[in-house]
Amino acid sequence: MTDSSAYKVETTSRLAQWRIDNLASCTYRKSDPFKIGRWNCSSTVAVVVVLEMGNFEVGCWGFSIHDVRDWEYGPWQRQGRHMFLYIDDPLLETSNLTRENPPIASFIIRVVSSAGDRKALIHPDVTDKQLKNNDDFVWAIDVPLTTGKFIIDVEFLDLKAASPGGGEPCSIWDEETTEKRSNATALVTLGRMLTESIHTDIKINVSDGSIGAHRAVLAARSPVFHSMFAHDLKEKELSTINISDMSMEACQAFLNYIYGNIQREEFLVHRLALLGAADKYDIADLKEACHESLLEDIDTKNVLERLQSASLYQLPKLKTSCLRYLVKFGKIFDIRDDFNSFMQCADRDLIAEVFHEVLNAWKGF
Repeated sequence: MTDSSAYKVETTSRLAQWRIDNLASCTYRKSDPFKIGRWNCSSTVAVVVVLEMGNFEVGCWGFSIHDVRDWEYGPWQRQGRHMFLYIDDPLLETSNLTRENPPIASFIIRVVSSAGDRKALIHPDVTDKQLKNNDDFVWAIDVPLTTGKFIIDVEFLDLKAASPGGGEPCSIWDEETTEKRSNATALVTLGRMLTESIHTDIKINVSDGSIGAHRAVLAARSPVFHSMFAHDLKEKELSTINISDMSMEACQAFLNYIYGNIQREEFLVHRLALLGAADKYDIADLKEACHESLLEDIDTKNVLERLQSASLYQLPKLKTSCLRYLVKFGKIFDIRDDFNSFMQCADRDLIAEVFHEVLNAWKGF
């Protein structure tokens, strides 16, 4: 074995193995660093048999071995030839990420002596052990081991760490990653079905054109569409839906939302039209998204239109915000002409609410 290969640790996705062909007595030996997982955060772990952590990135580990006689280590004193396994993290003094978010590991450690009668020493499973200080985990192997060939295995059952942005520690092998990737791919595929008109089976006629869509997708997102296609209505028979109160662009934005590929600017431009479609076709999440968005940028140019929409679609938070903006903040005086026109054509109940709000404000003076 060459000098370089003597320190190499072989790894699979969760297993690290260091083969030592000749370990003499009174020996110190340290492996090359190796990586477990897909990580770029700072952290460390290791073995002093001594298993000892080195200055590596999270998921980057190292072994080192002491073979000692009459050696004292902390609270442990042993006579004869023994091995120690402990954890040390030299990055604790220099890395805030390691100090504040140390890794949490679950693992099995085995030491196999292949000289003479093969001995395999296995430490009981270590579960959710936070590896922060050099005394967080120590394994003193009491069975005397002879010199010769050794194999050290560390099999990681799990390894958790917090992300640099904070949050609860999660597994670096989190199964949600696969789920998220699958969901993202499915969403992209669904969007392509719309943009590329893949096997469309329903046509939506709007005020200035038509767009192809898919019955199954529409029915899955809207109970109103579901009812249309479930019963013998003209939409089912003719394979068309007439939405004459929407423009082509607004309807495209509506479908883009349903298919999961709407862009932010597109959503902002067509919020009011989307709100109307969400109410008409009973798509609650879209209605709530529009409601929350319309609350964010009320001004003198849009407050009356949004007040009318809040009344029409029963959006209490939006109505309250518009009335406060007009009355409590006095913006009603900045748009007198527009407000007078609004009062001549608005719903009677809404007019009554506005007057009630004004009267309450006057009582405060």
